[in-house]
Amino acid sequence: MKRSVPLIIGLVLAGLFGLIDVVSLPFGDGEHPPFAVALADGVLGLITVVGVVLAWRGSRAGVVAVIVTRLLSALSAAPAFFADGVPAPAVAVAAVGIVLTLASVALVAPALRSHA
Repeated sequence: MKRSVPLIIGLVLAGLFGLIDVVSLPFGDGEHPPFAVALADGVLGLITVVGVVLAWRGSRAGVVAVIVTRLLSALSAAPAFFADGVPAPAVAVAAVGIVLTLASVALVAPALRSHA
């Protein structure tokens, strides 16, 4: 797998989001996001970071792990738009996070194409 500029940018973005998910786990208030969601995001973030390292070394499985975990993480933020009582700043952060996550996935996904 060739390390192209878009792949590098996507992996760096995904890695940063994965680290943010892991590091932000102890700073939640238990309500926004709920503890279960924060814990799931922390685990997904850890898997993302491992996937980024593997993808950086050329592993297609690492790329798949990054894509799947980032999409699941973005999906876990979607309830912020529909749940009652979510503060406006939390909704804005969720929106920006989802958009940037989708961008990172779009940058990483072409690495899965076969180069036969």
